[in-house]
Amino acid sequence: MTKTTPATAFLKRKNVTFETLVYDYDPSVSKLGVHAAAGVGESTDYVFKTLMAEVDGKPVCVVIPVARELSMKKLAAAFSGKSAKMMKPADAERITGFRVGGISPFGQRKQVSTALAREALELPYILTNGGGRGIQVKLAVADALEAMGGGTADLLASAD
Repeated sequence: MTKTTPATAFLKRKNVTFETLVYDYDPSVSKLGVHAAAGVGESTDYVFKTLMAEVDGKPVCVVIPVARELSMKKLAAAFSGKSAKMMKPADAERITGFRVGGISPFGQRKQVSTALAREALELPYILTNGGGRGIQVKLAVADALEAMGGGTADLLASAD
């Protein structure tokens, strides 16, 4: 039995069907999302990372595939802004109520505008952080979008 996190409690309150998967979190790895995918035995195509950023100084949340990079230009455009930057880890922890490495798009302390990478629409389900280090939640893309209260957007840097 996995302990309840603010994210899983939020999903339960919203009556969202999800599965919780746990893995051994290792903070020393360079790509935590890729490590999470391997830890739960899923392709990196299905595992998404939660990033906290700022667009024109306002906090936003984006959820993108773990093996891909975020385009700051596309991020700003997705939220009708002029400039975007990654949020400082301490600010992300304060706003979300989660620790870096365990930030979930669900059940954040402060609701902020959220966008899911449009590539998710091609998938039957995604996995994203379940509100704790070493915890992933697996849910249908439509359910994830509804629970996030956001939309989809073109967010990814071009793959080389």
